Amino acid sequence: METQKLAGPDIIRLWCIGGANNVVRWLELLAAALFTFELTGSGFAVAAVTAARTVPMMLFGAFAGVVSDAIDRKRIIMVGMLITATVSATICALGAAGLAQPWHIAIASFLCGTVWSSEMSSRRRMVGDTAAPGMLARVIAVDSLAGATTRMVGPLLAGVTYQLGGLPGAYLITTLLSLGNFLLARPIRHHQIARPLSLAGVFGDLREGLRAAMSIPQIAAVLAVTVAMNMFGFCYSALIAPLALKLFSVPNAMVGVLGAAESAGALLAGMMLTRRTPRTAPRLLMISGSALFVICLMLLPFAPGFWTACVLLVIGGTGTAAFSNMQTLLVISSAPPGMRSRLLGLITVCIGTGPLGQLAIGALADGVGLGHAVEIMAGTGLVAILAIGLVWRLKDQPR
Repeated sequence: METQKLAGPDIIRLWCIGGANNVVRWLELLAAALFTFELTGSGFAVAAVTAARTVPMMLFGAFAGVVSDAIDRKRIIMVGMLITATVSATICALGAAGLAQPWHIAIASFLCGTVWSSEMSSRRRMVGDTAAPGMLARVIAVDSLAGATTRMVGPLLAGVTYQLGGLPGAYLITTLLSLGNFLLARPIRHHQIARPLSLAGVFGDLREGLRAAMSIPQIAAVLAVTVAMNMFGFCYSALIAPLALKLFSVPNAMVGVLGAAESAGALLAGMMLTRRTPRTAPRLLMISGSALFVICLMLLPFAPGFWTACVLLVIGGTGTAAFSNMQTLLVISSAPPGMRSRLLGLITVCIGTGPLGQLAIGALADGVGLGHAVEIMAGTGLVAILAIGLVWRLKDQPR
């Protein structure tokens, strides 16, 4: 009976949509990075194209949270999949005609990133709302597990696809996956009490969400850790292609292995989290997992070879699983129901600080070298995460 409640048909469809969206995102990110590095040879150019995909999260994430309270979330998902399919098909056609340029990829990444900015407040909010009582932690853990699995599949598929079919082959696959997600979303039954959407009141809603976040120490800390992880930790993903090709001297097809390594670790840890609700305090899980990840990143440039680097990222990935699970769980469990979409929208804004880190690590890579760039950003992230953890602990202590 418990299994049936955990895996109802609507939740399964939402899990599948989230997983396929992750494949699309990571496949396009790595294919775009390989294409740009091939044409320019610049770490900063690769980082800029990668950043174009995540800039919309910072610009529109909070707005997406407000809009998803007023417009049917299922409709947001379906329209988003049609937009993504159209953009991917356009790049596929340009690539096949030999006309594609990095600026085309950057524009396409920005448009697809705009769709992605609604992920947290629409699809993931629907996952939380559909979960049966007492099943929230496990349902979110399975959703994160699906995300980790497909984040691993995306880069692996990108490396092989780019080697065999180039840019057109990669974007043909993402076009088909986006169309498949559109069809998957159609049967989902979703009931939503819509709030009136007033453009004049959007900023007021955002201020209300920010005030609510600041009044709840757990949510304020989650927002701060999310900024630190995305700005100083996950920014390394912008340099996956240059690191694999220049630092470890592997062919294009193997670039995806390095890109998938962190996700493999997150998958292993995520499988453990789906089996039972962890006894460790969520605060400790989030801080220790985040710290483990950035420590592994600091060690990455010292790896004696490609496979050692992959092992380091696998270990770091176990930390990102703890971070990802606790990120959503703490917000949904701590926030009043009427504020959840707006607070999840703020999480998206914090994730959207990633482009600042991506541009910074790209500029550092061209200035001081790939290895030093990773060390500097990860070291800064570790200091920030430990400081947030200390403040969070002090706030949680009884007075």
